[in-house]
Amino acid sequence: MIAHLKGLVASTGIDHAVIEVAGVGYLVGASARTLAALPPAGEACLVHTELLVGEDFLRLVGFANAAERDWFRLLTGVQGVGARVALAILSALEPNDLSRAVMAQDKATVARANGVGPKLAERIVRELKDKVGGVALGPAAAAQVVPAGASADAVSALLNLGFRPAEASAAVAAAEEELGTGVGLDALVRLALRKAAK
Repeated sequence: MIAHLKGLVASTGIDHAVIEVAGVGYLVGASARTLAALPPAGEACLVHTELLVGEDFLRLVGFANAAERDWFRLLTGVQGVGARVALAILSALEPNDLSRAVMAQDKATVARANGVGPKLAERIVRELKDKVGGVALGPAAAAQVVPAGASADAVSALLNLGFRPAEASAAVAAAEEELGTGVGLDALVRLALRKAAK
């Protein structure tokens, strides 16, 4: 199993990139988001990967972060969702947006992706609802400065609802500034949700 590639971007195409590692060029399929996140040709990069194995092919798929890779695994576990459709969904929606759509059973948002009709979108949100909690938040979440006490719990609550780490931290900080530092968790989360929704 190839977990990631660390090397130079040799070239990019509409739906793939070539990553050169120790003189070998690996052709890696990727979503539009991952391709946009890659540095220019000739620069170093790290791409998380998933190796797809079929009767007559081996194919590498690459991801800008672990959260996108985890979503790819979840999506391709749904009947009728192959690698191409999963990448189309990940091109249309960020992992956090996808998480929110699944939790809210919002099939219309999922159906915005190319190749995803209403029936498939409904199957995706229905089958993945109970699995969303296991998806990684990715390196951006790990790099976030986590406050202590009630504010940390409030940030965690917003992250669990699908908000991005930066959004959650900013909303909780704004709510805490308005309410004061001794405020209870319930009040803090309620106001932070209102701030984040604006």
